Amino acid sequence: MFTLVFKIENGSDVKVLAEAGANVLDLMKDNNIHIDAPCSGNGTCGKCRVRVIAGSVEMDRIHSLPDEDYDDQWRLACQSKVMADATIWVPAEAMAFKEDIKTADISSSEELARYDAAIQQIFDTGIARGVAEAEAVGVAIDIGTTTCTAAMLDLTTGKVLGKSSMGNGQIRYGADVINRIIQQSKEGGVEKLRSAVREETILPMVERLLEESGKKEEEIIRYVIAGNTTMEHLFLGADGQSIRLEPYVPEFLRREGDTIESCGLPGKADGKVIFAPNVGSYVGGDITAGALDAMIWNSEMLSLFIDLGTNGELVFGNSDYLLTCACSAGPAFEGGDISCGMRATTGAIDSVEMDADFEPHYSIIGGNSDGMGGRTSSGDASGNAGSSDGGDTAGDAGASSALGGSSVKARGLCGSGLISIISELFRTGAVNAKGKFIGHGRRIRYDEEIGSGEYIVAFAEESASGSELTLTESDLDNFIRAKGAIFSAIQTMLKSLDMDVDCIERVIIAGGIGSGIDIEKAISIGMLPKIDLEKYSYIGNSSLTGACAMLLSDEAEQKVFEIADNMTYIELSTYPGYMDELLAACFIPHTDATLFD
Repeated sequence: MFTLVFKIENGSDVKVLAEAGANVLDLMKDNNIHIDAPCSGNGTCGKCRVRVIAGSVEMDRIHSLPDEDYDDQWRLACQSKVMADATIWVPAEAMAFKEDIKTADISSSEELARYDAAIQQIFDTGIARGVAEAEAVGVAIDIGTTTCTAAMLDLTTGKVLGKSSMGNGQIRYGADVINRIIQQSKEGGVEKLRSAVREETILPMVERLLEESGKKEEEIIRYVIAGNTTMEHLFLGADGQSIRLEPYVPEFLRREGDTIESCGLPGKADGKVIFAPNVGSYVGGDITAGALDAMIWNSEMLSLFIDLGTNGELVFGNSDYLLTCACSAGPAFEGGDISCGMRATTGAIDSVEMDADFEPHYSIIGGNSDGMGGRTSSGDASGNAGSSDGGDTAGDAGASSALGGSSVKARGLCGSGLISIISELFRTGAVNAKGKFIGHGRRIRYDEEIGSGEYIVAFAEESASGSELTLTESDLDNFIRAKGAIFSAIQTMLKSLDMDVDCIERVIIAGGIGSGIDIEKAISIGMLPKIDLEKYSYIGNSSLTGACAMLLSDEAEQKVFEIADNMTYIELSTYPGYMDELLAACFIPHTDATLFD
């Protein structure tokens, strides 16, 4: 047996006994050491970087790190084996997904105002406020694949008493639901996945809500939980294998009779736990609750509702009918499968402008003097290089100018930053419609042996790590497939109804990634349909808002179940014509240029 000491930056040391050959990432998972591993240990994402500061581990060099990093004792935990005693440093950035990740909730004044307006709009339809229980408090929870958010409400007044958010502890088992379902099937997997989301994530969030509100645990008498189909299964310990295997029939679509005690949550033992209903394998309670907020069900306008997160789920229709589907966009929107990709945490580039010489001027998620989330700019002394819609952070750090001269240096590109930089690379002629580099400049270089190019997002002196941040053609391929999945899903739904994009009267975007997207740039790369920009709107965390409405109203709860009943679910993986649509959309912007003229 060997002894490994994990030295957690800004945390306590963890000592672990391990046998020879044990995988370092598995040891970290088993000992609740948080680390981002979106590829679930396949060695493809490069996010589980740790540094050996004493002793040694054995790493397979087929999964390469830059030579200078390897020589400086950096290793990928997922590809490293224990061969001796070692001391391993775990950097804060590897754990940033847990506490530092930016998400759409009701924390800022803007989000709270949006939430208040949405709740009022729901009840203005004639849905009555009020629940059967006596005066007390309740908790609404949105279990996202990447982040979880929660709010505590006074059930009598509807007042928000507390709010909390945290990265989903299941992330270390993979960025996407398929990887997590596979992990669940392994020995001890059911409890590991359930514990990661419940004990490590939701229970600490509820504890924070109690501290913020000054309420006692026994005062909680009601929960509403909204999550995608997989998240609800993993939370409850239900078998998720049927979700990913034909005929794609989940163990349950809706639940009845769950109590606070049976779900292992704090509160009155016999209190009610309501799960927002699922519609299919990949359209779950987050979408049915979100559709309540989106108000499609109460309008004659033909509306497209898109929830952009780790997964892409869509609903199209109006008060007469609702069509829904989910597309396998993969983890690219969360920075997965992208060599310099990252989640929306401090140091993530979230918006880019580019000049004719392909020089970037970008904004970075950071922190200003009062500790609130802000932006810094690498290329604009005024700090005004943010995305056109004001994006996904509050405040403006107003950083210094000059490529890397800001107080917060770049660590990578988050989803909105990827959309922005790829749009700019295409607009300036640095890449062609196939996602291949064709431009020439000091930031573009080519490997003649393999016939591939890459773009230097940040030189070593400009990045937080001291190493170059590069965007490769492989990264572009991965992202183009992700954006193509979104657009092809839209096209497939419309064509199934013998419609086209001109029939869309409004587009409602929800989800954490949606908040930072520059809509015009997303259209320019063929991710969203080219219609009037005025038809687009952003509604924040619709899943949490819908769950809050269900918490405050028995009638709202029933309305969400009614919405679910009225949704027609399309399974795209088996739908005729979808693969043709997907292939056509895997260009910038599309093989049919008339769609974006």
